[in-house]
Amino acid sequence: MIGQRSGTSTASGAHFAFTDRWGGVSAVPYEELNLGGAVGDDPEAVRTNRDLAAKSLGLDPARVVWMHQVHGPDVVVVDGPWGERPVPQADAVVTARRGLALAVLTADCTPVLLADPVAGIVAAAHAGRPGMVAGVVPATVGAMVELGAEPARIVARTGPAVCGRCYEVPDAMRAEVAAVEPAAYAETSWGTPAVDVTAGVHAQLERLGVHDRERSPVCTIESDDHFSYRRDGLTGRLAGYVWLD
Repeated sequence: MIGQRSGTSTASGAHFAFTDRWGGVSAVPYEELNLGGAVGDDPEAVRTNRDLAAKSLGLDPARVVWMHQVHGPDVVVVDGPWGERPVPQADAVVTARRGLALAVLTADCTPVLLADPVAGIVAAAHAGRPGMVAGVVPATVGAMVELGAEPARIVARTGPAVCGRCYEVPDAMRAEVAAVEPAAYAETSWGTPAVDVTAGVHAQLERLGVHDRERSPVCTIESDDHFSYRRDGLTGRLAGYVWLD
């Protein structure tokens, strides 16, 4: 039985979904629905999990585009699956092809899903602390605009991620991040320096003119239903999916 998917859709045909960790076939420490192919899990288990997750969303697994994520600002525009081509290093993918699903992997970083249903353009971005600071979100919106999207029409959803109450960092690192994005300045629930990456992402989107936004209330460190690298170290990866009918 596939685990619960959290997702939303709009009347104009945009779909957003985020996975939890349940309903797959991976063994400990990746149990169960690990969708990450570069964390040491059995490749066959990952393929099975990706098939299960896609089919549970009504998607063709062969029509889901993945990335080789590296915590940078690079964006790739795609018009179909990679097929036999190597998956490029990038932390965001954008497409104007309806029915093509874009996927982003996370285990504490912020998954950012974007759609302009009128223009028929969607994007998925991986915004960890380094990527958020490097500007992966503005770069992604910029790539969408180049294809014909308008920020005022873009719908944004951010998924389960570590929250500012739990993401403890050295004081110097918090200062460096806040110098780029003040909204990311945070303090843990126990009173030490922290960073709120998702808050930083939403501040960037607001400045870019993207006002239709929703933020998942789930903190991956606090939730046993989600993978968390900072909590567990060796663990699986969640996925966020976005597509248009």
